[in-house]
Amino acid sequence: MQFGDYRVEVIPDCEFRLDGGAMFGVVPRNLWSKACPPDEQNRIRMNMNCLFIDAGSERILVDTGIGDKWSEKHRAMYGIDRRRTLDESLRTIAGVGSEDISIVINTHLHFDHAGGNTISSGSGAAVAAFPNARYFVSQAEYEHAESPSERDRASYLPENWRPLKEDGRLELKEAEYEVVPGLRMETHAGHNRSMQCARLERGGKTFFGFADLVPMTAHVPFAWIMGFDLYPVETLEAKKKLLPQAASEGWTCLFYHDPDQPLGKIVEADGKLRVVGAD
Repeated sequence: MQFGDYRVEVIPDCEFRLDGGAMFGVVPRNLWSKACPPDEQNRIRMNMNCLFIDAGSERILVDTGIGDKWSEKHRAMYGIDRRRTLDESLRTIAGVGSEDISIVINTHLHFDHAGGNTISSGSGAAVAAFPNARYFVSQAEYEHAESPSERDRASYLPENWRPLKEDGRLELKEAEYEVVPGLRMETHAGHNRSMQCARLERGGKTFFGFADLVPMTAHVPFAWIMGFDLYPVETLEAKKKLLPQAASEGWTCLFYHDPDQPLGKIVEADGKLRVVGAD
C-alpha cells in the first residue's frame, strides 16, 4: 500500500490463542464470544500484524511478533500455529528479507510484540534476527521490562532484548520521538505506563497503529478493555481521545492482534463507533 511517498505493508506473523476472558476483561462472555468465538479451552484466535514501512532511506519494522524460541509445551499453551517464518512473510509480502531491515521498533517488550527480535543461534544463544538493524524502544519501557510487576512479569522474556542491549544494538528513546520524517512513536498509557503507538502522517493522511491499546476490531467500543491492562481507566481515557479523532479524520488504523481484519477505518453512526474496510 502506498502511503504518500512511503510504502506500507502489514506483515502477519502467525496465529496464536489467548484466553478470551482475559482479552475482554469485564465484558461478559455472552457478548465477547459473539465477536470472537472461543475454543474448548476458552481461547480466541489472534494474530500479530507487524508493520513494514519503506521510507526510502530506511526500511522499518514495527514489532516482531511472537518469535520461534518456544518449547512444544508453550506452543501448545498459546496455540501457536506457524505456517511460515516472519522472514518468509517479509520476503513474500514486502519483497525484502530480514537483512534488509534497518530499523526495528518495539511498541513495548511483551513477548508477542518483541519475540521475533532475536532468534536462536547454532549454539542456542539468542542473537539479532535482523542483523543490520538498529532496535528502538522507549527507555521507560526498557526499565519496566527489566523490573516488571508481579502482574505482568510473565509477559517479559529477557532473551528478546538483553542480547541486543549487550551488543549495542538497542537504542533507548524518549516517550515521544520521530523515527523518520512523518513517523512518530507516542506513548499512551493503559496497557502499561510505557507502551507506544505508531503514527505515520504522509500526503495529508494518517496511519495509526494502536498496538495493545485497541488490539482487535472487537475492542473498539470504549468499555471493551483487556483484563491484561495494568491501568484500564487510562486505557479508557486514551480510547475516548483517539478513536473519535480517528473517525473524524479518516485515519487508516492497524489492529495488531486481529486475525481477520488488521486494517480498517473507524466510522461513527448512531453514536457508536465501528470499523469498516480501509481504502
